[in-house]
Amino acid sequence: MESIDLIVLRTASTWLAQGRRVMLATVVRTWGSSPRPTGSMMALRDDGRAVGSVSGGCIEDDLIHRYTTAFGAAGLPQGTPEVVRYGVSADEAHRFGLPCGGTLELVLEFDPALESLEKLLFDLDRGNLVRRSLDIASGEVALTSTPTPEALQFDGTRLINTLGPGYRMLLIGAGALAEYVATMALFNGFKVTVCDPRIEYMDTWSVAEVELVSGMPDDEVVAFRPDPRSCVIALSHDPKLDDLALLAALQSPAFYVGAIGSRRNNQSRRERLIAHFGETEQSLQRLRGPIGIYIGSKTPAEIAVSVMAEVLAVKNAVPLARDQLVAEAKEQRESTSPAWA
Repeated sequence: MESIDLIVLRTASTWLAQGRRVMLATVVRTWGSSPRPTGSMMALRDDGRAVGSVSGGCIEDDLIHRYTTAFGAAGLPQGTPEVVRYGVSADEAHRFGLPCGGTLELVLEFDPALESLEKLLFDLDRGNLVRRSLDIASGEVALTSTPTPEALQFDGTRLINTLGPGYRMLLIGAGALAEYVATMALFNGFKVTVCDPRIEYMDTWSVAEVELVSGMPDDEVVAFRPDPRSCVIALSHDPKLDDLALLAALQSPAFYVGAIGSRRNNQSRRERLIAHFGETEQSLQRLRGPIGIYIGSKTPAEIAVSVMAEVLAVKNAVPLARDQLVAEAKEQRESTSPAWA
């Protein structure tokens, strides 16, 4: 499953190629609580069809009415981009379903240039990171390659949005847990690759839209070329597969590197990597394990929820308290439980 940004841009491009009128809306500023973060996009067609979202639904309804229904036969307006703001007053915030004090600002582009959108999609499909710069006064768009992701920038006159290769996940091991993690990663917009040289596991894999590779995991990590939008997770429970893959991943800029297992298995893994591969406690600081957020999970599906929640928290730069992590939470529960419990 593609990321929602790619779906919006691809749909807008398709509609324009069909000769339809299109409006592209981007969230550029938020104040207080907001249903969607800056950079969120929505494409609106002249007949009211829409893809993507900029809020919880009420603002989308208003945009559809204001820019299609209200114009009737005239269709979508033409001209340079507009800047609109929702939720300035308490009454308006309530009307549009925004939390108390929530306000958001949108940039609306009318009939973005098809050639520019096609060039952007061409670069994104090839894994490039692209800086899209929109001049509000003229509506002109410039596309440039960039080596690093950047936060959205908007100063009232220019919108700069860095769009890049979607987030990727490499899973080591193709067992039942990997199928649940892969499924959750897919509907969160990750492109998923699963590596397992064990034929008996690969032959029973059932999740579609996943790339399957059967080389040795450390070689596949190198071939995967993890970047700052990548995560590598070892799920095989087999040190012969997991250890070297984790070592290779730790040499990369992947935003998340971790392995499943109990607290005892996690400690044994660290001891092996230090004793046999020259690692140190400092060099293993980025290695997460036992992975996941503590929710008392027992089944593969519940464990996958726990793991995916931690991955998303790290991706979104949300700090996790120690008592939310599996190892610390279990130790705390054990230390406070009565002996007879």
